[in-house]
Amino acid sequence: MAYRCVAASVEGFVQQLALSYIGHGYWFYITGMIPERKDPRRIDEKLLEQYDAGLSKWARARRKRAGQANVHYIRHGRFFVLIASRGEHRFFLNEPNHKDVRRDAIRFGGYSIGYRRGVDRQWHPSVRIHPEEYRRQKAYLLDIACHRSVENLMAEFRGLRFEGYAPVRRQLLNLLRAVNRLRTAADFEPVPVSALRLRRRVVRPFDEPPGLAEVDTEIGLEVGQSGT
Repeated sequence: MAYRCVAASVEGFVQQLALSYIGHGYWFYITGMIPERKDPRRIDEKLLEQYDAGLSKWARARRKRAGQANVHYIRHGRFFVLIASRGEHRFFLNEPNHKDVRRDAIRFGGYSIGYRRGVDRQWHPSVRIHPEEYRRQKAYLLDIACHRSVENLMAEFRGLRFEGYAPVRRQLLNLLRAVNRLRTAADFEPVPVSALRLRRRVVRPFDEPPGLAEVDTEIGLEVGQSGT
C-alpha cells in the first residue's frame, strides 16, 4: 500500500499526528510551509525519499529493533510536519534545529498538539486549543455574553470547530462558565451545557472527503482513544 501523507482535513491532520505518531513515540519534529510557487506533491516525494518516511510497518519494526529512528511525514494544504522517533537517523543530522514535542507543542489550525503528563502522571498526547486562540475566543464570547439571547449564544458555542479531546472539553467548559458568570450577575438566563459539542469525531485522515463517526471520549486522559 502506498504511503499516505496528505490529510484531507484539519481534524484528520491533528488526529493522525497526535494519536498515530506522537502517541507512538514520534517526538522530534520540524514544520514547514510550502511556497505557493512550488508543487506540494513534488515536495512530498522529495521529503519521503530523503527521510525514508514511506517505509512499510515491517521495515519500521526492523529499524526500531536495530536502534534506528523512523520518520513520518504529514501535510495539510501547504503546511507539513516531519516527525521522528528516538534513535539514529539522517533526520537529526540534517535538521539540527528540530524541536521536541514534549517541550514545544506543534501549533496548527488553532490547536496546540503536544505530549504531556496526565492526571495519572503518565505521558499522553495532548490536543488543546492554542492559548492565543483560546484567549481570542474568550474575549469575543465575554464581549457578547450579556448582549445576545441564549439561542444566539448557543449557536456561537456550537459553531466552535474544535474537536472534543479531553483538554479541549475542559477549555470549552471553562468558556461556558465564564460566560454564565457574567449572565448570572446580570440576572440573565445561563447558557446550557448542551450548547457544547463535547464528543470527539473520529475521522479517516486521508479520505476525501473525510468519513466521520462520533465516539464517546469520556475514556482517556489527555486525549480520547484513537479508534484506528
